[in-house]
Amino acid sequence: MSHFRDEIAEQPEVASRLLLQSRAQVAAIGARIREVRPRGYVIAARGSSDHAALYAKYLFGVRNRALVALAAPSLFTHYTRPPELEGQCVIGISQSGASPDVVSVLEEARRQGALTIAISNDAESPLGQAAEHVLALGAGQERSVPASKTYTASLLALALISQAVDEDAAFEAALAMVPQAMARALEMDSDLEKLAALVSGTREIVLGRGFNFSTAEELALKLMETSYVMARAWSVADFEHGPIAVAEAGIPIVVVDGGGAVAASIGSIRERVAAKGCPVVQLIDGNMSDVDPSTTVQVASGLPEELTPISLAVLAQLLAYRVAVARGFNPDSPREIRKVTRTW
Repeated sequence: MSHFRDEIAEQPEVASRLLLQSRAQVAAIGARIREVRPRGYVIAARGSSDHAALYAKYLFGVRNRALVALAAPSLFTHYTRPPELEGQCVIGISQSGASPDVVSVLEEARRQGALTIAISNDAESPLGQAAEHVLALGAGQERSVPASKTYTASLLALALISQAVDEDAAFEAALAMVPQAMARALEMDSDLEKLAALVSGTREIVLGRGFNFSTAEELALKLMETSYVMARAWSVADFEHGPIAVAEAGIPIVVVDGGGAVAASIGSIRERVAAKGCPVVQLIDGNMSDVDPSTTVQVASGLPEELTPISLAVLAQLLAYRVAVARGFNPDSPREIRKVTRTW
């Protein structure tokens, strides 16, 4: 068993621990955000953490009616022309907390007087030290290069912050269901092994929309870094604005579907690419009755759409692991990649 696979299996426990141990930190962050009443959120991140930031763009937008911008760290480092951040809540997300460009965003934001929050697996990291508040993930050491448990813990941390800012009893109850939902996704492992042969070519298109656009991006990244597949993720809406032209018979397409408000548009694009002769693999969180079990893995977690990126991320990670094994690669140590990447 690889470290990557072991750490995928740890995620229900990590989520349970985060729900329990972060209460004081989350309450303090929520209270501070409500006190400051920021005009919006600016989020700095790289790699998988950038996909967590993309999730926050939809989460804070839908639940908190807030405008979210993803920071361009190069403005703070190479160009030395940082934007004005007064009145914003600036969040840095980094599993290691050691990437200098992400740290520089929070340092500048704090210098300008903005509220700053770090989400990291290392509370004592440079990122944690740069922020006014730190939400520690407590995921334990992650030995594989591809992130798994720190990614889903980051999603859960963002959901906890969203709930702390605008409390809702139904969403609170759904958060408590997350560890069980992840455990259900883990039970789909053997089914995902069957799909690996369908997603083991050299090119892949991954589609999602809304909350699960972030999951599509994360799956594409995992396929690239663990199996060296040229994978590209698109929002379904952007895909229809031009990239659909590259979809032709024989090119596999993975559709990530968490149901909810975007389900109809995802279903429409699924039918269009299937009609073009593209093999379509589906990762679904929901209760769809008209799916082909030979090309679909479905987990009925009972989570609202806002939280399905957590359960679907587990399916995506398992699929990436199975594809790597099928192609004869070690997913723990991808070539040319280190666990901690320091960019400026």
